[in-house]
Amino acid sequence: MTLTAPARTEAADAVLAAVPDGLLIGGSWTPGGGSGRIEVTDPATGDVLAAIADATPADALAALEAADSAAASWAATAPRARSEILRRAFELVTEHRDELALLITLEMGKPLAESRGEVAYGAEFLRWFAEEAVRIRGTAGSNPEGTGQVLVSHDPVGPCYLITPWNFPLAMATRKIAPALAAGCTVVIKPSELTPLTTLRFAALLQEAGVPAGVVNVVTTTDAAGITAALLADPRLKKLSFTGSTAVGRRLIAQAAQHVLRVSMELGGNAPFLVLDDADLDAAVAGAMLAKFRNIGQACTAANRFLVHESLVEGFTGRLTERIRALRLGPGTEEGVGIGPLINDAAVTKALALVDDAVARGATLVTGGRRGEGLFLEPTVLTGVRPGSAILREEIFGPVVAIVPVHDEDEAVRLANDTEYGLVAYAYTRDLARAHRLIRRLQTGMVGINTGVVSNAAAPFGGVKESGFGREGGAEGILEYLTTKYSLIPDSTAPALPASK
Repeated sequence: MTLTAPARTEAADAVLAAVPDGLLIGGSWTPGGGSGRIEVTDPATGDVLAAIADATPADALAALEAADSAAASWAATAPRARSEILRRAFELVTEHRDELALLITLEMGKPLAESRGEVAYGAEFLRWFAEEAVRIRGTAGSNPEGTGQVLVSHDPVGPCYLITPWNFPLAMATRKIAPALAAGCTVVIKPSELTPLTTLRFAALLQEAGVPAGVVNVVTTTDAAGITAALLADPRLKKLSFTGSTAVGRRLIAQAAQHVLRVSMELGGNAPFLVLDDADLDAAVAGAMLAKFRNIGQACTAANRFLVHESLVEGFTGRLTERIRALRLGPGTEEGVGIGPLINDAAVTKALALVDDAVARGATLVTGGRRGEGLFLEPTVLTGVRPGSAILREEIFGPVVAIVPVHDEDEAVRLANDTEYGLVAYAYTRDLARAHRLIRRLQTGMVGINTGVVSNAAAPFGGVKESGFGREGGAEGILEYLTTKYSLIPDSTAPALPASK
């Protein structure tokens, strides 16, 4: 497979020129104290897109100082004022949607059509939490004894440290920053060094929207462990929100325990995709294409294990393979491309190793399974994947379909739950009672019934088991950035209760 790398366009050069190359600390862009620079490359071509500041732990602490200094005034800012700033940010992101989509594709590799979808999805968190900012409510009522009023109120938790992954560089930033700002919290955000440019451009748009100095601070670094350790050891930090692997999440939870930080974790996934005997096969294939190949399979919500009723395996495999073979590989900047490059060489190597292991254990390679030039991997279908195969245990994070035949619903549910992860499950059935039964039985934080996409800004995103805890989005999302305070106001006219013995 030979691909021709496209020449850099004027549009791409203009988009890259608008990206700040420094750290955002206290409202100012600064080169920071690091002597090196981070070179951000295009995974489709290997070309260097930009060289940006490489923060040190001292830079991270300066960002936390700025966030802490701005915390009181931002918390005291009227909810309506915070709401209007977030609404303006939504409008700016929407206004710059084509620019942001191209930037996402340049640094991450996904096709432009999907990048446009990410911009629309990411912008919705700004709009949603602009609306939630003015709906932070408490409760008031008499205590059961009738001797006083119980008041419950909510306050911002304080300065937050947000760590985002490389695969959705805009949406993961908006999904964390928007609820934090709506709640009245200030933030230090560290994007992945693989795809930091979108976050830097977004931060500049937040400034344009009117976010005050110090409320949002951005540190880009190749020393993630160093700056994270420095921030988590500082008592001024009150909250950690992390999206990434379960292995890293475990270490961060342990570090966060030092100061008993509020912690939200959105970790790994191993999503099952159930196709039961009464499924609409065409709908299931269409859903599988979305659940597996969105973002080139590089999503924690990507379907990992396809558990297909034995009566439908042949038809499902054939139809899905036909759709997959029609996908065009190439740089995401070219219109019509369906599969872009993976993020780096390690991702390609891992995916191929999982395919080889499955085939060695008896699976049949139906299509794909080959590496192209650079970081491209042919979309792959494996059927008859056997128990014990690594691909059934590990998150693939690539365009590989692993199909396992099942005898009935009980076996499908048993295999679906046979994992330490529990982020999302997908299930196809035409039986409403069965659908509700599956929702109860599947051990995941989210379930898609007859759909291959579940993410929505108005819904709580998150998992159970080793896929993490806490929720992003929905009415629940803002609660992650709020503390709950209970106050008692005694009623002076109420009769005194006898002292308990």
